[in-house]
Amino acid sequence: MFKLVKLRSVIRIPPSMFGSDLNEIANRILRETYQDKIFKDIGLVVAVLDQSVSEEGYIILGDGATYHEVEFTALTFYPVQGEVVEGIVSQVTQNLVFVNIGPVDGVVHVSQVLDDKLKFDPNRGALIGETSKKIIQKGDIVRARIIGVSIDPAKGMRVQMTMRQPYLGKLDWIAARAQKA
Repeated sequence: MFKLVKLRSVIRIPPSMFGSDLNEIANRILRETYQDKIFKDIGLVVAVLDQSVSEEGYIILGDGATYHEVEFTALTFYPVQGEVVEGIVSQVTQNLVFVNIGPVDGVVHVSQVLDDKLKFDPNRGALIGETSKKIIQKGDIVRARIIGVSIDPAKGMRVQMTMRQPYLGKLDWIAARAQKA
């Protein structure tokens, strides 16, 4: 789920940047510090949108830089357990289906794709249902439910998903089921 989060921080502005526009400098420093990074409490920071910088900074003895308090808004991605998402299959392996759900790829274990037994076709890079003959391969658009989220700044973000519930799976399968009903 994408969220707008208000944050506060203190930024260090080195002497080489003195004389430049304070908001531009603050935006550059905030993007370098926060953007495309994962934080346990807020998730993945996708973008720093705006900031309000205190014009009065302070100096620490022995450091020629100024330190300024800043409030800013960040667009974050924080997947929530139970959330239903749609994405594009980015890779299919013998045991896993990787689904791009925005800034990260979620993982669907082969046991969570269909109620049918699946076989992997290495030539096509696809999983094929033994009795249903349903095929899932790279480029397919799917709907899945998030069943597990692990956020660790050092290891990254892991999102586990399932497609074995009603109205989940490849969108073509869902449309075909709706036409039958």
